[in-house]
This record gives sequence, structure tokens and C-alpha cells, in this order.
Amino acid sequence: MPEYPVSLQTPQSHSPHLSSLPPLSLYIHIPWCVRKCPYCDFNSHQLKQELDEQAYIAALLTDLETELPYFWGRPVHTIFIGGGTPSLLSATAFEQLLSGIRARVNLLPAAEITLEANPGTFERNRFAAFAAAGINRLSIGVQSFADDKLATLGRIHNRDEALSAIESGLTLFPKVNVDLMYALPGQTVTQAKEDIHTAIATGVQHISAYQLTLEPNTPFAHTPPPQLPDDDHIADIEETVHTALHQAGFTHYETSAFAQPQQACQHNLNYWQFGDYIGIGAGAHGKISTAQAIERTTRSRHPKDYLQAMQQQPQRAITRQQVSAQDLPFEFMLNVLRLTAGVPSTWFSERTGLPLALIQHAITQAVERGLLDANPLYLRPTPLGRSFLNDLLALFLKT
Repeated sequence: MPEYPVSLQTPQSHSPHLSSLPPLSLYIHIPWCVRKCPYCDFNSHQLKQELDEQAYIAALLTDLETELPYFWGRPVHTIFIGGGTPSLLSATAFEQLLSGIRARVNLLPAAEITLEANPGTFERNRFAAFAAAGINRLSIGVQSFADDKLATLGRIHNRDEALSAIESGLTLFPKVNVDLMYALPGQTVTQAKEDIHTAIATGVQHISAYQLTLEPNTPFAHTPPPQLPDDDHIADIEETVHTALHQAGFTHYETSAFAQPQQACQHNLNYWQFGDYIGIGAGAHGKISTAQAIERTTRSRHPKDYLQAMQQQPQRAITRQQVSAQDLPFEFMLNVLRLTAGVPSTWFSERTGLPLALIQHAITQAVERGLLDANPLYLRPTPLGRSFLNDLLALFLKT
């Protein structure tokens, strides 16, 4: 078995030391939606009154200013605006937000700027204005093209609205992603195949296809919908979906992500490659590296609490916690092993500040079990490792 390049130092004696910093992204959370879906465990809140856009944009920019000392001078490569339903905001709000960001940070001229959108909020003129404001990638939360499945999922749009949103989006934005769920209640293999072929036929360059899961503390977890498929049926559906995407020229580059050549989501790639990201907005998370430490940040989840803190004492809304050297190996592998191609093995030391020797035993075990590629130049899951990713990751909990 080939040997991985490792440090000769004693693994137990290390604390992180980064010789260089990874790429930096910006995540912006918009926490409101028209209606909360029963499967959703994101920090989203049903909008029950008129949204005060100006107050929230001001809070976001204050949040960003509060974070500036922690990443000063570093360029921002990508922006992702998620939620909730960010497309509830007006184009004017996004113009103010993006202008405020550009005035405060070094946003690269060719930065990928993604906006999540719900087909039920799609109006062509508004979305044309979003594009004019600088958004260059649209991610449309379709989930299914079957009206009965959409009703079960609590979505506010129908098949025709989804197709219309995709068609318009492709004319307005250089890059468009469609989110699609499978293994839905009562869904047959044929129905799942029809959904994925409909998505492919629209001409989008990126499709996020993922299994419906019953997340804790959601209505679906408390009261599961009837006719949920069993494991064997889920496996059949998943194989059908993945095969259809492969045959259509999509590369399965991450656990749930499929892209045409050169169309991978750069923002999400930075997450999965253990890059850094600023997280602003109610409930947003961030990860910032320095030469000596890696720090996680979280914001107050409830919009009211977040807004109040940003107007009075911004630091009150932000919790900062250093990631321990003991936890870093698992956190790194939890991200990079989602990637089909993995990452160069040298990235472990570069992005955690720890020697690869710390995980040498786990690597050896994973290779022996056929879960990790034996090539010492890469940390890359095998097809078996991708199928049993939790088993592979569990090996790195023990390091």
C-alpha cells in the first residue's frame, strides 16, 4: 500500500498553524418566506407583515462591518444569498446591499453571486432587475414538477410556474441551478425519472438532486407523510436519477450536486474544499481562519433579536468559538469527502494547519476497507466510500 506523505512530528503535540489562508466567500441569510415548508429545518420564518427591507439591509451591512477586522484585506470570491426566500426582497434592496458590500470589501470583479429563488415569487421584471443589480447565478427551488407532490411538500408554486421561472431565468442569468427532491411520499421510480428528465430538458447547467429527509423539529418529523419509500425503493430511485443525469452529460461532482462542464457552484465548492466564509444575517454561520486558529461564528436566529442587536450592540448577536485541534480533522473530512474528486492530500495541512500524520491511521483503515482512494496524492472517496460516506467519516471521528 502506498504511503501518504506525513510529518515526523508527534501528532498529539500540535495546535493549528496555517502558512496561507484559503479562499474567502460571503453568505447572506434572508430569513423570511411566504410559507414554511413542513420538511424545512432552515432558519426561516413565515412573513406575517410587511417586510422592513431598509432595516434588514442596514443590519446586514452593520454585521459585515463588525466582521471586517477578522478578514481585513482578503478578497471575497463568491456571494450566496440564501434563506428563507431571498427573492421576496426588491431589486432596490439588492442594489443597496451589493453596493454596500462592494464599498466595504474587496469583492472580485468576476465573483459568482447566487440568489436563491422560489418559483412562486417569480416575476420577470423583478428578476431582470435582480440581474441588473449584479446577481449572476440563480438557484430555483423547484423540488418537483408534479403538482400533487408539490402540494404534499407544502410548496406555493405549481409545475407551470416552475417551468416558466426556469425559462425566464435562463434568459436573464448566465448560470441557473434547479433544486430537485426525490424519494418523495408515494413517488414511483417512473415519476422520479419524469421529474429529472423534465429538469434536464429545460437546459439548466446545474441540478441539485437530493433525497427528502425527515429533519428533527420539523412537521414532517413529528407527523411523517404517508407512503414514504423504503430503503430499497429509495436506492432504485437514486440510481435512476443519477443515471439520467450522467447520460445527459452532468458530472456528479458532490454528494447532491450535478453540473455540466465548467458550471459547478463555486461558492459551495469553497465550503466543501474547507475554504473560509463570512456569514451575515439572522442565524448565519461563518468560518474564518487566521495563521494560528480557525473560528466558527453564529448569529442570533430570530430576526427580531438579530435586528435589535445590530441596531444597538452588534457583537451581542455574534457567538465566536475556536475550532479545537481535536475537532479539525473530522470537520475537514466531513466537507472534502463529499466531493467526488476529493482534494489534494496537501490541503489537509494547508487548510487545518495540522500535520497529515494526525489522520494517517484513519487513512490507512479507510484505504484497507476500500472506502478511500489508495493514491497518496489525494484524499478522495472511492465509489464504495461515497455510498457509505457515514462509515468513512466515522473513521476520522476517532483520530
